[in-house]
Amino acid sequence: MRNCTITGDSVLGQIAQEYAIFATFYAIFATLIGFDRMYTVAALVYPDALASSLTLPMEILSAASQTALANNRRARPLSFLLAGQVPGPVTLASGLTLHATASRASLPPLDLLILPAIWRTPLPTLKACSEWLPELRRLAATGTGICSVGTASCILAEAGLLAGRPATTHWNWFERFARRYPDVNLKTRHLITQSDNIYCVGSVNSIADLCVHIAENWYGSRVARAVERQFSPEIRQPFRAAAWQDPPRSSHHDETVLQAQQWLQNRLHQAVALGDMAPALGISERTLHRRFRQATGMTPQQYLNTLRNNSARDLLRRSNLSIGEIAWQLGLQDASHFSRQFRRQNGTTPGQYRAAVRGKLFDPG
Repeated sequence: MRNCTITGDSVLGQIAQEYAIFATFYAIFATLIGFDRMYTVAALVYPDALASSLTLPMEILSAASQTALANNRRARPLSFLLAGQVPGPVTLASGLTLHATASRASLPPLDLLILPAIWRTPLPTLKACSEWLPELRRLAATGTGICSVGTASCILAEAGLLAGRPATTHWNWFERFARRYPDVNLKTRHLITQSDNIYCVGSVNSIADLCVHIAENWYGSRVARAVERQFSPEIRQPFRAAAWQDPPRSSHHDETVLQAQQWLQNRLHQAVALGDMAPALGISERTLHRRFRQATGMTPQQYLNTLRNNSARDLLRRSNLSIGEIAWQLGLQDASHFSRQFRRQNGTTPGQYRAAVRGKLFDPG
């Protein structure tokens, strides 16, 4: 084999050129098989990263992709890659060696970037990741979802991405984080925060809750519930219960649709005649449906069904109400119809779901 010496800059340039060629061929391939592109998730690898905060998201999201593809061949596949300062092996403090396949110069377009939890003090990692800060700002500006785990939220704060935003971090760093980043709205009572496309989770366990939520957004509730059941549903907490989220205004800016969403929320526990909503808001039904779908990605009926489904799951977890009583709480008079609807959305009956999420709760006798 011929030996050669290549400088760092030329290596990065060669990688970027090779990726550009790959991206061109991939775009042609994606068009031919009928999807725009796969979901692409990357995790930044640094020596003090906790491997579990990389592998758990990878396994949950990969399982969601495989489940979706098993039921729909046109579902978007998922690619998970590791990014480092340069491609190559990275040995973690635990002794585990991971192989980074991408660098800043060779990152493809991403749907999600994960900043894994940092073992012990984050300060050395902050110094090591300083060259990544402009790239994080660029990714955030393009709409890429970025999620920090534990004290990796310090990296987001150093990049200026948490200024004036809600955030959380590992509990052991609450006081030091607040002193170091006084312009961040630290949420010490929440394990997850979301502000637009920026997520923070306080622990490795909480990244599982967020990944189930992301899987639901990408592949639907049925896939997310199937994956959740495989990853210990008895200890999982719904994203909406664990998370601090900015108000819906951050998702879209259509005031009429916001009013429609609030109209549906206010009537969640009663029978709803959707035909009454448009006149109540002073808009035609056709225009409202078009704007509602454009702003939320759902029809008003789908949005109402999602609200009911989320509420039903919380009641099944936390209350002793019968299935019929839960249906009545959600404005549905027919318990059988409620059960069929729940099974369509979650892939399991209400009774089976309740048994699964309560199956291993400690009973002191």
